[in-house]
Amino acid sequence: MKWVTDMWCIFIRGLRIVQRSPFIILMTVVQPVLWMFLFGQVFSSMADLPGFGGNSYMDYLGPGIVMMSTMMAGAYAGMGVISDYRDGVLDRFLISPIHRSALLLGGLLQDALTMTLQAVIMIVVAMILGTQFSGGLPGILLLILIAVVLGLAMGALSMSVGLIVRQEKSLTAAVGFTQLPLLFLSGLFMPLDLVPGWIETAAAFNPLNWAVEAGREVVGTQTDWGLAFQYSSYLLVMFILSCVLVLEAFRVYQRSL
Repeated sequence: MKWVTDMWCIFIRGLRIVQRSPFIILMTVVQPVLWMFLFGQVFSSMADLPGFGGNSYMDYLGPGIVMMSTMMAGAYAGMGVISDYRDGVLDRFLISPIHRSALLLGGLLQDALTMTLQAVIMIVVAMILGTQFSGGLPGILLLILIAVVLGLAMGALSMSVGLIVRQEKSLTAAVGFTQLPLLFLSGLFMPLDLVPGWIETAAAFNPLNWAVEAGREVVGTQTDWGLAFQYSSYLLVMFILSCVLVLEAFRVYQRSL
C-alpha cells in the first residue's frame, strides 16, 4: 500500500510541475504540428507515385506524426531528473524510505497522462489537416496506446541518460544526435519500398518505425493484426528493458552518494 502511495505522490508532483510549466507541452506539440503541415504540403503529390500504396499523403503522414510527438516528449524526460539532481531533490528522494520503483512508475504515469493529451491534440490537428482515421474510435485508441508506449520507452531511456550525464547540455546533445536518424531512418515520411535498401534495413531496428508501422495498421481500413501485434510487441519489450535500465541507473547513482 505504501508503494502505491509513494507512486501517487510522485505522480501528483509531476503534474504540478507540468501545470507550472505548460510551455513544455506546448513546445513538444508545436514542432510536430509544423512538420505535419510542411511535409503534408511539400509531399502532397507523393501519393501519385507508383508503389505508394495510398490515396492521400496526409492519411499516411498523420499516424506517424502522432508517434513523433510522443517520442520527442519522452526524449526530454531526463531533464526532470537532471533538474532534481541539480536542486538536491533527487538525493533526498533516494535517502528517504520511498520505493525506488515508485520514483520511476510515478514519473512514467505522469508522462503517460501528458503524452495521451499530446496524442489527442495531434490526432485532432491531423484530422483538421485532412487525415482520415479509417479504423474509427477503436483504431484511434490503439494508436494512442502505441504512441504512449513509445514515448514511455524513450522517457525511461532519457532518464537513464540523465542519471549518467547529469547535465542538460549533454542530454540535449544526445537527443539531438539521435533524433534525426530515428526520424529519417523510418517509414515516417516515405514508404520503405521507395527508399534505398540500407535505410529499410536500418528501419527494421528503429523503435520509431515499429510504432509508425503498428499505428498505421490499427487505423487502416484493412488491418494486418499480425503485423500490428509484432511491432507492438517489440515496443513493449523495449519499454520493459528501458525500465530495467533506469532502475539500475538509480541503483548505481545511489551507490555513488
